[in-house]
Amino acid sequence: MESGAKKWGFQRTQGLEAASTTTVRGYLNLLMGNINQDSCLTVVPLGHGDPSHFPSFRTTPAAEDAIVDALRSAKHNCYATTVGILPARRALADYLNRDLPYKLSPDDVYLTNGCTQGIEVVISILSRPGANILLPRPGFPLNEAWCAYNHLEMRHYDLLPEKGWEVDLDAVETLADENTVAMVIINPGNPCGNVFSYEHLNKIAVTARKLGILVIADEAYDNLAFGSTPYVPMRVFGLTVPILTMGSISKRWVVPGWRLGWLVTSDPDGILQKSGVIDSITGFLNNSSDPATFIQAAIPQILENTKEDFFSKIISTLRECADICYNRIEEIPSLTCPKKPEGSMFVMVKLNLSMLEDINDDVDFCLKLAKEESVIILPGRAVELKNWLRVTFAIEPSLLQEGLARVEAFCQRHAKKQ
Repeated sequence: MESGAKKWGFQRTQGLEAASTTTVRGYLNLLMGNINQDSCLTVVPLGHGDPSHFPSFRTTPAAEDAIVDALRSAKHNCYATTVGILPARRALADYLNRDLPYKLSPDDVYLTNGCTQGIEVVISILSRPGANILLPRPGFPLNEAWCAYNHLEMRHYDLLPEKGWEVDLDAVETLADENTVAMVIINPGNPCGNVFSYEHLNKIAVTARKLGILVIADEAYDNLAFGSTPYVPMRVFGLTVPILTMGSISKRWVVPGWRLGWLVTSDPDGILQKSGVIDSITGFLNNSSDPATFIQAAIPQILENTKEDFFSKIISTLRECADICYNRIEEIPSLTCPKKPEGSMFVMVKLNLSMLEDINDDVDFCLKLAKEESVIILPGRAVELKNWLRVTFAIEPSLLQEGLARVEAFCQRHAKKQ
């Protein structure tokens, strides 16, 4: 300490730092730091769901035109309202009302800085001393990070690989008690690539109602389904149990950097209003940042002018990439994929350590893979499943082929000698 200086009254918050290192970004930063800078190999990013870098996944010109029109109008350089500008919320309510047995209003829609802020809002307003929340395992680690920030107890229920990554509803009932506030589901699944059936979603809704908890539905990958199971939004079951849905334009329109998301309340019976949850959402947003106003203003035009052929092309490309990923992994003896992905941009792969030498666990596998082959894959530990891998297949198909060929070479090099 400098001579004459008093003792400083500030220091780092260790809990926040520890939570941040277990996020996807924390692990990706760790892996990128292990890349061999002297290698001539192109880095293959199979760890992060952001295909916007690749030509096959460019967003629609209709979305770009909407942004340009909103910006050049000079009408949207102002602050936005707390919950988002009305034309955007009205357009989103109409967009989300399709096939619902009841109707959402603009007042049910709150605009957020992507799904990330939606998670922050929901976890923060539900946190209270002694409360707990049920999270999926594997899941999206930002949920765990925000629970840690807010000192909300986490209880993990398993997704069952042998049942196509369905929710273990028996475990949900066992884990819940009088202090449980909600359960989180992710559909289409990140990180499993599964799509829940209507029947299974109905069972989730009935179970949550029985337990007296609300359902938080992370639908960041809404409509990105390309298998035999059709996508069904959880809000269909709002008459059974209160639903808080998080969504965004990030994935379906392939524009994650635009940071435009929404939090939607599906609760025709008004339970969330009576409990004070609605007032808490507004109160939180009163004290937080908003999505850029000109991007909010572009939403009605984006929703109206995007043609179905754009979505069909994205779905077709994702299906092609999912096939490549699944088929190539099936050829690698030390990796096992329990279910072919049907949605989102990810697949979970079991790491068979008994067949590998000099690999201690999933983190060690991913660190050495990054160093030796310049391929980035997320360790399963990042999503609460040790000795598994989360593989992102939403990249240019040719680069995906190259990356998986390097994974195969890496596994062959580290295979135990017979």
